[in-house]
Amino acid sequence: MKAYVLIKIHAGDVKDVIKSLRKVEGIVEAHMTFGPYDAVAVVETTDVTALGNITAAMIQPIPGVEQTLTCLAVDI
Repeated sequence: MKAYVLIKIHAGDVKDVIKSLRKVEGIVEAHMTFGPYDAVAVVETTDVTALGNITAAMIQPIPGVEQTLTCLAVDI
């Protein structure tokens, strides 16, 4: 399964957060964005439980991460 995690980051920490995101297993892409969110991470996992673990245990604790919004990708 694929998900897009939109991330709000404390000002001045974007570069460091992006570097940290790119080291997380399961994150296949991480990019800075413009708009209401500062970054997006593309996550590929086997199931929702694994996605929850990546978000709660590996993304949210990164210093500078203020908020996340996870959007599941659905093929139609």
